[in-house]
Amino acid sequence: MSMRSFKTTEEYIANYPKNVQVILKRLRIIIKNAAPKAEEAISYGIPTFKLNGNLVHFGAFTKHVGFYPASSGIRVFKKELAAYKTTKGTLQLPFDKPLPAGLISKIVKFRVRENLQKKAAKSLGGARRV
Repeated sequence: MSMRSFKTTEEYIANYPKNVQVILKRLRIIIKNAAPKAEEAISYGIPTFKLNGNLVHFGAFTKHVGFYPASSGIRVFKKELAAYKTTKGTLQLPFDKPLPAGLISKIVKFRVRENLQKKAAKSLGGARRV
């Protein structure tokens, strides 16, 4: 697991042991299915999905995958995330537990709605100033 820079999500995932790759690939599929119009990128050195700005990020660590749905994604789902270690904008998904696919999907869909609402609000705000 080198600290080199990656150009694609595939390169990032390929840098990890096979057991970790399986988890990262599964997480990527969950996110893609929940946000099919989002674009993939590498941002902050980790895989990122963008839709009207950053949507979610994820990255592998020694014992967990970090999932970054912004602080709102953690705050809104706080009760459902109680079984996991979280910080203001981070969810830690331990390698030794199954990915909570349904919950991750709900969080991503929430972030899609949130980013689309922000875009709509900016559009309305810009139109009023004219």
